Amino acid sequence: MSIRENYAEGRFYGSTASAITRVFDDAVAAERPSICYSLKDKVIWGGVVPHAGHVYCAREAVHFFEIVKASGVLFDTVVLINPNHTGYGDAVSIDSHSHWKTPLGVVEVDMELANLMNVPISDAAQRLEHSAEVVLPFIQHFLGDTIRLLPINMRDQSYRSATNLAAELRLAVTSLQRKVLVVASSDFNHFKRPQVGYELDSYALEALLKFDLQEFERRVKDKKVSICGYGAIMALLQYAMLVDEQPKVDVLRRGHSGEVFRSDEVVDYVSLLVYSE
Repeated sequence: MSIRENYAEGRFYGSTASAITRVFDDAVAAERPSICYSLKDKVIWGGVVPHAGHVYCAREAVHFFEIVKASGVLFDTVVLINPNHTGYGDAVSIDSHSHWKTPLGVVEVDMELANLMNVPISDAAQRLEHSAEVVLPFIQHFLGDTIRLLPINMRDQSYRSATNLAAELRLAVTSLQRKVLVVASSDFNHFKRPQVGYELDSYALEALLKFDLQEFERRVKDKKVSICGYGAIMALLQYAMLVDEQPKVDVLRRGHSGEVFRSDEVVDYVSLLVYSE
């Protein structure tokens, strides 16, 4: 057994199980009246959740995880696609460790699924990366720590890279008949005034909600919208289009860091659900 050492613990999230669950429980209590639980009856393919410090982004993320939990679906594996903030590692890679851990416990990596994909296996990209690790406690808390994980890091977040990854994932999932939940880890626009960030995100989301991924990429680049995991988001939506002819995507909650600690420059958070009727 090889266990990935935590990088973000104590900085992006609490260093004890009780500290983590307290943040989650408080977020659910605050958000429960506005969580769209009726979506639990849809065929859920995945979603987008933020990866900032839990105290900042939990109120957005719990919308997605509460809906998935309420669905009662038992997924085999969570495919967690995250951006690369460090520049280390391959263009796209799967972490080499057999297990990941947080204060909530240890989770097995689905290496059987990983080995069927034509994607390099290496720990270089994830060693100092927070954007997958920060999401893992949500997965453990809401979905249980017996679920397997497949952490995929995207340094190359182009449309071409995203569509290739989605195709590889689709082939591997079909071969093994896995029931997977695909989660894209991404914050949205960074360090603009709240209204400016909201408008930039809305410009990008307009294309995304139509599943026009090339236009989404163009808008992100044209306006320099700093959605750090835009490639991971495209991979998720492309995967949904490969498994269903008419997938849908809903915005669950939008917010920003200034709602937690007042600031004139904020990081925006958006949670999305991708599903079929």
